[in-house]
Amino acid sequence: MTRAPCSLLQCARTALLVLILALAGCASTPQATHERDAEAKRFLARPDAAMIYVYRDDFAVDDLDMQDTSLYVDGRLIGGTLPKTFFRFDVQAGAHLLHGYGFDQGNLKIDTHLGEIHFVSLQVAGGTSRFTLVKPETGKRDILRCCALLENWAPGQRPLLR
Repeated sequence: MTRAPCSLLQCARTALLVLILALAGCASTPQATHERDAEAKRFLARPDAAMIYVYRDDFAVDDLDMQDTSLYVDGRLIGGTLPKTFFRFDVQAGAHLLHGYGFDQGNLKIDTHLGEIHFVSLQVAGGTSRFTLVKPETGKRDILRCCALLENWAPGQRPLLR
C-alpha cells in the first residue's frame, strides 16, 4: 500500500510543528537529575579546582515577568539562568569574569583558589544581570531554600540564540 503525498498545506503545518518543537527543546537549559542536585547541595570542594556556584534566588524581585539570561564565564557559555535555579562549575585557580551577553553589561571579576568554593548571587532586571559575591553561609542557605541545579551547556551544544 502506497501512501498519498501530503497536500502543501498539510506539509507546511507538519514542518511548522516540527520546527516549533525543535526550538522549544533548545530554548532552556535542562534541569539536572535529583541525584545531581542533591550531590551539588552537599557543597564539597575539590582540591584540584576552584568551584563557583551562581544562583538566582529572586526573593527581592517583584517583577512577575522575570527574564532568563545567559551566563558566561571568561567568554564560555555556562547556560541560561532562570529564577530559583543555580549552576555549579569548576574553574582553574586565578581571575575569572562572570558576565551576560549583548546589551547586558552586568559582570563580576572573581579571584579563585584551588580547593575553595565561591558563591555568587545573580539578579536579573530589565535585561541586565547584577552579580554579587556572597559569603559561603549565605550562598548555601539561599541555594538550599530556593534553587534547583541546572546542567551546564556542553561543548559543541548549540543553544537557541536570540
